[in-house]
Amino acid sequence: MRQKIKDCMEILLKGAEEIVLKEELEDKLKHSLSTGVPLKVKTGFDPTAPDLHLGHTVLIQKMRDFQRLGHEVIFLIGDFTGIIGDPTGRSEIRKPLTPDQVLENAKTYERQICKILDPEKTRIVFNSQWMKEMSSIELIKLCSRQTVARMLEREDFKNRFFKHQPISIHEFIYPLIQGYDSVVLKADVELGGTDQRFNLFMGRELQRDSGQAPQVVIMMPLLEGVDGVQKMSKSLGNYIGIDEKPDDIYGKAMSIDDKLMIRYYQLLTDLEPAALDAMKRKIDEGGLNPKDAKKRLAFILVQRFHGEDMAKKAQETFEQVHEHRDIPDDIPVFCPNVNEKVWLVRFLVDRGLVKSGGEARRMIRQGAVAIDGEKILDENLDLDFLKPFVIKVGKRNFLKIQPK
Repeated sequence: MRQKIKDCMEILLKGAEEIVLKEELEDKLKHSLSTGVPLKVKTGFDPTAPDLHLGHTVLIQKMRDFQRLGHEVIFLIGDFTGIIGDPTGRSEIRKPLTPDQVLENAKTYERQICKILDPEKTRIVFNSQWMKEMSSIELIKLCSRQTVARMLEREDFKNRFFKHQPISIHEFIYPLIQGYDSVVLKADVELGGTDQRFNLFMGRELQRDSGQAPQVVIMMPLLEGVDGVQKMSKSLGNYIGIDEKPDDIYGKAMSIDDKLMIRYYQLLTDLEPAALDAMKRKIDEGGLNPKDAKKRLAFILVQRFHGEDMAKKAQETFEQVHEHRDIPDDIPVFCPNVNEKVWLVRFLVDRGLVKSGGEARRMIRQGAVAIDGEKILDENLDLDFLKPFVIKVGKRNFLKIQPK
């Protein structure tokens, strides 16, 4: 049993930033193995946006690790807390979502997590199931279990308090409800990001007050985006969305820094610690080209979200375009009128090749726009459509112009 516990701990702690407490997890694993009763592993997500990116899947991957070892994973959708809005890291009061927005986002979460977790072995719950049944008296009793001084120990609340920025009373309730979720579910383990430390510890406190064994807290790091600097975020544009097209996922994965690649393997794949260490040694000793390791990573990510066939196709397309300098066979075609003449910047925006005129001008200045393989550096260029040509924007966006 000792060796099995050791093997399990290596897998479960892979990539973890902090665990409270390691000894408690070992004891819980021993008890689970001796009794045959799986651990209850909880992870909560507020459905504040309609889609997930790889940064979100760090926690889901850790759930997958527990699931592969035979434990019960509980994906908690915070449809009730989502209406409040998580104040973590906020410098101002978060605008609450409407119930309809929360419900719509929750539906997409259910579909997306099943690309990573085994749907037959995943328990999906909504905390509105018990919170809507809680009476006002019960809510007041829950609030009485913590003090304002304890709440102001939170870094974000403390900073706002000393800067005389408003803190709404309902924001204090958020960590209490997250902790109460653990009491209701009798969670043995809760997973969360390092930014969730206060909320995760609230679960331990409330469980202890309720006579339950406190949950083990495993905190995972925040994944850097493809820029390798800031955490992955849609607003920063450095993300890889799990619902993106296979070619885009593959291409973005290939654009990450070689040093960041190992971190992505560690946090986003099933590769076990020993295999990961062997890969790192092979790269360091020159036995494995980092680009080949990165291609394997890109393939794994596309395969997970779109299947093996699409992963093979995305790899072939990438190699065709970026290694053999060919143009893909299935690029979209636009058929303009021959007598048209259009400003290049406006054309790129109108055809959806860039998001804005500012982005178009920036890419032209960077030499990231080419026509028939020739870089275009003139922001004021007008396109005419007297003959067919292919326009390329960035590394992956192509459009064939075929005049009528």
